[in-house]
Amino acid sequence: MGFVKTEQKGHVAILTIDRQEALNALSADVLKDLSAALDDVAANDEAYVVVITGAGRSFVAGADIGEMKPLTAVEGKDWGRFGNDVFLKVESLSKPVIAAVNGFALGGGCELAMACDIRLASEKAKFGQPEVGLGITPGFGGTQRLARIVGTGRAMELIFTAKVIDAAAAEKIGLVNAVYPPEELMDKAMEMAEAIAAQAQVAVRESKSCIRRGIQTDINTGIAYETEAFGLCFSTDDQKEGMSAFLEKRKEKNFTGK
Repeated sequence: MGFVKTEQKGHVAILTIDRQEALNALSADVLKDLSAALDDVAANDEAYVVVITGAGRSFVAGADIGEMKPLTAVEGKDWGRFGNDVFLKVESLSKPVIAAVNGFALGGGCELAMACDIRLASEKAKFGQPEVGLGITPGFGGTQRLARIVGTGRAMELIFTAKVIDAAAAEKIGLVNAVYPPEELMDKAMEMAEAIAAQAQVAVRESKSCIRRGIQTDINTGIAYETEAFGLCFSTDDQKEGMSAFLEKRKEKNFTGK
């Protein structure tokens, strides 16, 4: 996994995309490394939360144009399917994923950030889906996730004009949760990740599943998902510990993730 560096701090796994000579552009090798890193994190019971960021001055500047330019229509479809499969793996990971967007998040980079559950940005971050200026549509979920996150009108404006926006504008339209000075970004991402990791993990994972599944369906089906998750939590040790701590007025909670 030469293009994706993995580090673990406590119960937080940090995945850093590191192809700085190309501003971390998504080549086939980068996507393969990211997919493998996600598989490792999924299998790691000690990793409760994931932070994805980029090395240097870019989060991910986009997909690798040099690799894409000669593709045929069939090859382009396969490329889009490959990237989407990796980003769906991010989205469907049972553990919460935070994007710490440190710089350029354009095209595939913006799409990767949107596949994450929460987006935090540096003041230097830039976001956009500039694909129509290259003669293509967004190909790794941009037409789908952007509209779901910021609304149809905003998504159409950004995609149709290929406009690049700064972090403040991204926060204003709800594309990112918060914006920080560059030197504070990773500390803030870790602070949030550790706050999530301190909670009852079955409840966290079930909450993510309910949200992700629920937004794809009608309210009655979504409520049914939630009811199942709510009931399941009462079979866990952490539910007993959490409620006991509350009733006993204890600040300390000895959650075990079971």
